[in-house]
Amino acid sequence: MNLLFNILLQSWNILLESSVFILFGLLVSGLLRVFLNPGSVSRHLGQGRFKSVFKASLLGIPIPLCSCGVLPAAAALKKQGASNGAVTSFLISTPESGVDSIAITYALMDPIMTVVRPVAAFVTAFAAGVTENLLGKPEPARPIVPDLSCPVDGCCDGKNCSPEIHRNHHRFGEKILAGFRFAFTDVWGDLAVWFLFGLLLSGIITVLIPESVFSRYMGGGIGAMLIMLGVGIPIYICATASTPIAATLILQGVSPGAALVFLMTGPATNVTSLTVLVRVLGKRATIIYLAAIAICAVGFGLLVDWIYAAWGVSAQAVVGQAGEAIPHAVELTGAIFILVLSVKPVWRLMRNRISTPGSTGDAPATGTTAVDAPAPCAGST
Repeated sequence: MNLLFNILLQSWNILLESSVFILFGLLVSGLLRVFLNPGSVSRHLGQGRFKSVFKASLLGIPIPLCSCGVLPAAAALKKQGASNGAVTSFLISTPESGVDSIAITYALMDPIMTVVRPVAAFVTAFAAGVTENLLGKPEPARPIVPDLSCPVDGCCDGKNCSPEIHRNHHRFGEKILAGFRFAFTDVWGDLAVWFLFGLLLSGIITVLIPESVFSRYMGGGIGAMLIMLGVGIPIYICATASTPIAATLILQGVSPGAALVFLMTGPATNVTSLTVLVRVLGKRATIIYLAAIAICAVGFGLLVDWIYAAWGVSAQAVVGQAGEAIPHAVELTGAIFILVLSVKPVWRLMRNRISTPGSTGDAPATGTTAVDAPAPCAGST
């Protein structure tokens, strides 16, 4: 009984430290959905071998989608005229980062990892996209058909109603409320179960696994990076849920570079998404995708360890310091709010499992996902 209590206590402490930053990330993701123009996004991602890749890599950084959730989004971009390289870049930068995961990285880790994580995602995505475009045959020009449907309430499909006219259909306040609704239902509905799973796993690691185990085998060096590579590539975990696990690993003695390898590979790769990628982009693009992630993850992992050593920073000492600046009452309110928001996704998962016993899937996320709405998937968030 004491063991279970200690695990839940450790998980609750992590939730307290990260709650405000998670809510901030969710709100930004909702505003992106409502205010990002789909037509301009589609045009930018379909032109040029380098420009389109750069823009797709950059676009994917703030959007909160997991490695399986990003697949239909990438397929939609492909249909709307995006090049193979741009789609590959989007497939990497999006699950590896997001406004929610950036915010929680700042809360649970430190400013260095907060900056390095999206930078590493961008560089990896850009390298993979450019490689794909250079090795592949030039693609014929295709018409750009952006998804212009109304992101507020679906009142207009964007075809029978020009964007100029539709802009006047909804007041600014209605758009803000629609963005909040999307953030707290669709986006969190996709992330909630995984995030709670990540919290529990962090508590288990803290309570059950001695520090000496991690410090002995994953305290730094190429060996630690390769171990994390082997762990991160086949599993499925979203960027937000992977962050508390990575923070806990650092506290237990894992080097920050090895933790970064986990943060880069876990969210971006898993066995199911790789098999789907083969069908969507082909074998060559999938190999480039996986190789770029593996090489860049190890490279950035070694670089991060060097940065901490050169600057004389102890990753264990600075983990979670940002969260200490938030008043406890605010943290408590945020944590309770997140738990309330999580009731429906968790109940939906339990109901689906009970109604379909023996069902399998690579993710516990259920029901509505962040990509069910066409806008965020196709760059129209």
